[in-house]
Amino acid sequence: MRLAVGYEILYQLPQPTPMMLTLNVHHSRAADILVPDHLTTSPAVPFSQYRDGFGNWCTRLVAPAGQFRIASAGTVADSGQPDPVPRHAWQHPVQDLPDETLIFLLGSRYCETDKLTETAWHLFGHTALGWARVQAVCDFVHQHIKFDYAQARATRSALEAFHEGVGVCRDYAQLAVAFCRCLNIPARYCTGYLSDLGEPYSPVPMDFAGWFEAYLGGQWHMFDPRNNKPRQGRVLIATGRDATDVAITNTFGPNSLTGFTVWTHAAD
Repeated sequence: MRLAVGYEILYQLPQPTPMMLTLNVHHSRAADILVPDHLTTSPAVPFSQYRDGFGNWCTRLVAPAGQFRIASAGTVADSGQPDPVPRHAWQHPVQDLPDETLIFLLGSRYCETDKLTETAWHLFGHTALGWARVQAVCDFVHQHIKFDYAQARATRSALEAFHEGVGVCRDYAQLAVAFCRCLNIPARYCTGYLSDLGEPYSPVPMDFAGWFEAYLGGQWHMFDPRNNKPRQGRVLIATGRDATDVAITNTFGPNSLTGFTVWTHAAD
């Protein structure tokens, strides 16, 4: 099947403002891109692109004062199948992990492993290793956090989400990431598009989604503690240690977000 993906983001800026954007479909889906998701701006400004330390495609530009529009629309080939569930995936001993996964065992800005390790082992130390242990983490986080857009907070950490018991998809993902790292399972935060294919109609406007990947059985596997079930139409944009590394926009100056629209739907 074909998925239409895209966004329109509107800012009001009092002065010229440098921006860093992480909004392109991830390079791991490059072969699936049928219509490239080229970034456009209005008014048009020059920009440059680069790959960050995690391999994500990023854009740099300076937005002019006034109203500024960032937009993109692309089409991605997709199997249409729900997220895979390879329950046989095993957990690697730390000494056998590839070097590039080790950074995802460590604490980060929003995933305080040093403060959650004792809790993680108390909650999950009895569970079977591998996929079953990560799924036990997801089951707990899914039940422990109440989803509430009205209580979203950009600075909420995994520890705060655990104590407050409320949040949005990034909070579910970051708490699960922190628990996995405490349990010696490399875990990285992910952001991207997630469709509503196969789901009951919801009047809530679509947003970018947050989930995570755990390194098991020699590869990265997707987990989504917010929804905690296989979903269709998931398209990765970026991965990193936590939400800091995959922020869709970083603005270096005063600004007001005046419009935000995201879409992911079947293009057939």
